Amino acid sequence: MFQIGDKIVYPMHGAGIVKAIEEKEILGEKRQYYVIQMPINDMQVMIPMGKASHSGIRLVVDTSTLEDVLFSFEHGESDKSLPWKQRYRVNMEKMKTGEIQEGAEVVRDLMRKHKEKALNTSEKQMLDTARKIFISELALIKGLTENQATDLLDSKVG
Repeated sequence: MFQIGDKIVYPMHGAGIVKAIEEKEILGEKRQYYVIQMPINDMQVMIPMGKASHSGIRLVVDTSTLEDVLFSFEHGESDKSLPWKQRYRVNMEKMKTGEIQEGAEVVRDLMRKHKEKALNTSEKQMLDTARKIFISELALIKGLTENQATDLLDSKVG
């Protein structure tokens, strides 16, 4: 499915690069694993090849798609009518999709909400997670450091 060198996104973890495909024996069972280097958290993740398609892993988006997402991030409308519990549930579903557009909307809406008033602990954690995931893909696509990607994202919050 994926090749060594592919830039991928692992939902709820962020973007990384497939560094190797290794066979490991765990609990007496041999399996092939993708070894993924996650630059933002500086960690390695191993995912069984057989479970990769069910885990929502996808290739990073192309530059054109990223530019569309960044435009929507900067200029899109936020739904301010939802009570926080419903907003949290909707945002969690968006994040689980692993789609960049959905994650960007979560980041945008929570950053805007945070500018108005402090977020509760659950939403603050969600914002931190969603932001890291979005920044990791942004950095990988544009060849930026984490700080450069963070600055770019912060400059686009409307």
